Amino acid sequence: MHRHGYKGRKFGRENGERRALLRGLMCALVQHQKITTTLAKAKEIRRPMEKLITLAKKNTLASRRLVIARLGSLELGSYLVDVVAPQVQRDSGYLRINATGFRVGDNAEMAEISFVDEIKIETPAPAAKDQKTKAKEEKK
Repeated sequence: MHRHGYKGRKFGRENGERRALLRGLMCALVQHQKITTTLAKAKEIRRPMEKLITLAKKNTLASRRLVIARLGSLELGSYLVDVVAPQVQRDSGYLRINATGFRVGDNAEMAEISFVDEIKIETPAPAAKDQKTKAKEEKK
């Protein structure tokens, strides 16, 4: 059997776990503007993150709702649309991946993924809270 036509890396995880991992990495990238992860994970989040930034640059109600849904956080979605996207000065190629060497424990190749354009932060990015956590806090 061959893998022709299958997109994406599996990372040794089930589908839901993999989607949660990528969503968490994208949230961390929006929040901190730069993260260090394995090279494979950095390459895997580049494509959906660039699509998300392009969507955020449109700044319509529909695009805002899609960004919030894909990030899973109202605060980070709004931060991406209102603060980060207007400061991006290019049409594509928003992210840069720099290889940083190998991890000590398992010798995995590490990389740093960051925005190409410098993002000036007026207010710090909000911490990512999923909708279930917010619902629990509101009940209390």
